Amino acid sequence: MHEQSTSEAQQSKAFPVVPLLVLALSIFVNISIEMLPMGLVLPMSRDLGVSESAIGLLVSVFAFTVVVSSTTLIRLTRRVPRHALVVAVLLIFTASCLATAIVPTYEWIVAMRIVGGLAHGVFWTVVGAYAAYLVPPERLGRAVAITSAGGSLAFVLGLPLSTLLGQAVGWRWAFAVFGVACLLAALAVWRLLPPVDHLKDVATTETGSLAVPVDHPRVSMRGMVVAVVSTTLAMTGQYAFYTFIAPFLVQHAQLPEAWLSPALLAYGIMGAVAVLLLTIWLGGRPLAGVVACMVVMLVTMVVLAVSTVLPLTFAAVLVWGLAMGALPPLLQTRLLEATPERLLQPAMAWYTTGFNTGIGGGALLGALAFEAWGPGSLPWVLFVGIAVSLVLIALSRARTPAA
Repeated sequence: MHEQSTSEAQQSKAFPVVPLLVLALSIFVNISIEMLPMGLVLPMSRDLGVSESAIGLLVSVFAFTVVVSSTTLIRLTRRVPRHALVVAVLLIFTASCLATAIVPTYEWIVAMRIVGGLAHGVFWTVVGAYAAYLVPPERLGRAVAITSAGGSLAFVLGLPLSTLLGQAVGWRWAFAVFGVACLLAALAVWRLLPPVDHLKDVATTETGSLAVPVDHPRVSMRGMVVAVVSTTLAMTGQYAFYTFIAPFLVQHAQLPEAWLSPALLAYGIMGAVAVLLLTIWLGGRPLAGVVACMVVMLVTMVVLAVSTVLPLTFAAVLVWGLAMGALPPLLQTRLLEATPERLLQPAMAWYTTGFNTGIGGGALLGALAFEAWGPGSLPWVLFVGIAVSLVLIALSRARTPAA
């Protein structure tokens, strides 16, 4: 009887649902705040007296801050207890978000995004590994599924909610609301997330998921490099377009601004559906899945570039959301499949850097294209990024001997 109760206690401890849900909440708030300017491009541009492209550059500033600062900050904080560090980072995020709601000028907002970016890189490294400290290895997949749900929910609800708040009560209140949500997440972490002993270094990705080695015969340095470069190119094109999705839909596709939030919600829901489909269809064949998603995106971008019919444009946006929802996890799986075990952690670090470089570089490239040629040029930017990625994959496969 005593042994049975001990076993049940160990199982309960091995899978702490509440702490994992707290991590998921923190991830949801973090990603939502990162994407806030994307949903508020139009009202922020009007209120601050700057161009839409200048608001899009706030995404670049944030992402490039992550790329430049993450490694140094992680080394400086490597001895800080993980629990305290998560709380501290969320409080910094709270302060930057609330300050953004009240500062008077665009330049001050840039400064606040830099502060947020400094916290962001530390957040992902710590939170991404936290689940591994809470559960035994055999429960890790389930734990990561719970924490990753926070990221998926941010794409489904975070951006549409920020857009809706911006339209209803103003963009400053949108930042204030998410700042308060971040404060609540920090309190939840403080009270409900147990401290851990962070002795083991675990590779993470920008989505907070954990790097798990994949046993596959096609392991090669070339495949690993192509996977990282393909990720960078795809994310550069994606964020060049997605950062300015609001003005594209309103100005180019003639979507009424009142319908913007529901349209972005539908895009996010399609991405969530893609993640579900991934587990039962293409998840076991990542390379085939990557190619399929990229081909679908090429066709979709052509439709979005040339269509003048709103229903067709909206349908293309939904298909884009479906393909894009599946592409990042497939790219990550493909990288793990191609990476030699001894290089797994460096490869995941390169993947994270490439992903954030794509976010920042894409937002910058999108701003330049938006200013030079207007919103109608943005689908072609994503088309080129995906097309070059496909060419690299094809060349790599042509030179890889059969397993």
